[in-house]
Amino acid sequence: MKALTAAEMREVDRLTTERHGISQLQLMETAGNKAADIVWRIVAGRERVRVCVLCGKGNNGGDGFVAARRLKDSGVAVQVILFGRVEDVRGDASANLARWRAAGNEVNLVNEIADWQRLWPTVASATVFVDALLGTGLRGAPTGAIACAITEINNLSRHCTAPTPALILAIDTPSGLPSDGEAAPGPLLTAHRTVTFTAPKIGQLISSNADACGALEVVSIGSPASLAEEIGGSKIRWIDASEFAALPLVRSWNSNKGRYGHVLLVAGSAGKSGAAILASLGALRAGAGLVTAAVPAPIQSILAAAHPEYMTETLETTPDGAIAANNLRSGTFARIAEGKSVLAVGPGLGTAPETREFVSNLVRETSLPLVLDADALNAFAGHANLLRQRRSSFLAVTPHPGEMARLLGCTTAQVEADRVRIAGDAARDWNAHVILKGFHTLVASPDGRIFVNTTGNPGLAKGGTGDVLTGVLSALIAQFAAQFTAEFTAEFTDDAPLRALALGVHLHGLAADLLAARDQDRSGMLAGEVANEIPAARSRLIRELQFGA
Repeated sequence: MKALTAAEMREVDRLTTERHGISQLQLMETAGNKAADIVWRIVAGRERVRVCVLCGKGNNGGDGFVAARRLKDSGVAVQVILFGRVEDVRGDASANLARWRAAGNEVNLVNEIADWQRLWPTVASATVFVDALLGTGLRGAPTGAIACAITEINNLSRHCTAPTPALILAIDTPSGLPSDGEAAPGPLLTAHRTVTFTAPKIGQLISSNADACGALEVVSIGSPASLAEEIGGSKIRWIDASEFAALPLVRSWNSNKGRYGHVLLVAGSAGKSGAAILASLGALRAGAGLVTAAVPAPIQSILAAAHPEYMTETLETTPDGAIAANNLRSGTFARIAEGKSVLAVGPGLGTAPETREFVSNLVRETSLPLVLDADALNAFAGHANLLRQRRSSFLAVTPHPGEMARLLGCTTAQVEADRVRIAGDAARDWNAHVILKGFHTLVASPDGRIFVNTTGNPGLAKGGTGDVLTGVLSALIAQFAAQFTAEFTAEFTDDAPLRALALGVHLHGLAADLLAARDQDRSGMLAGEVANEIPAARSRLIRELQFGA
């Protein structure tokens, strides 16, 4: 789905009314109801819930009035605070404020910082804050009482002495976050969750402050998805289920392992056999028909004992246990690579000089589709231009920001400050697909398209999860290439591998989200658990495509 600017979103809303007869008041009603539903989902089963809805004077405030009415009607204790005078609220927002007051509900008015400070002792006891202050129409930095409220609520959420901090749900966008990708010019409310409508906004995906959205949820309120595709002018796309509708996710009953590709992983070294095991497990769980791990001789028995479902091959090593460059000269690797669908290189290899030589020569000489990660990327540190000098027509690289900085000869901070440009330029310069990992992982293609992933959570900040992702990506490239050839007798077009990579990133994050949803503490999540949850994530995605949920 295309990401939109604020102006494009206004045009989508206008065309929804003009072409489809859905009034702006109806859109507001649906938006507020959807926000209330999410609050219900958050507080279900909890006792003594108090919700504080912070409303501005514009349409975002109108969404808040609807959400407050819905929650109050459902028996939730709700406090509504309007930042402004009642007579300043106009249009559809005014109509919903009137409905709230007509039911005998109170509105607390804040016009000065002193008004906010007077209310703060009661506000601070809320268990959920609903942010409906500024919305996507923000112009300039929040000031005055709104700026004060943002600062104090952020502090309360971060430092609350209660068992759980106050939870913040932003309606449409966190107050203070610009919609079009620029940095926040002033105070910014840091939400735990954001519900936005119709399509994500560019700033929610790629700005330096995008993490203020927390978990981003995009919901439909009546505007056809086709309008976002028609109006959106950016090459930034949000990865949602619809991006994978054309991929053969559900397997035919008449299946065999040969139809789903054979992944060859070159991975591992002494002390890092786990990286090879996790990458191989990721490939198996992501659906590759066959998986072979080619590893240094000293750890081959460890790999073989870890999982009986994959095969192992032994690579020649140097006296100190590193992969020897002679594997290519002797023909050992050519024999191992026969009949394989995709080659993944890097997890846990180490950076011994002979290993780096082996990797650089392998990347140059192989004609197999390539996925490079970890130490395979470090072999090209400062010489990333050599990635273009290869026989393979397909290359995907999966750097985290530190690895990307080493490839480009810059700092990690420079990469993080300009992720979209750096990923896009690298994809074009290397004629490769670039998966720049991190918060909102990017998948950049050589043709300029950039997919942004919002699944995943801090549980993925753990050693081994990147190795699992390498296996997942390799498996999806292998199986879909094989399926498209076997079932449709068509070449694997440039579009299909891009979507296969986007699918891998999406499923990897979704697997972590499913684990977290079972009340597993994110800090203790293990990479192997993420790998084992990949089939459940794929099932969830298929259900969403089939049934919309």
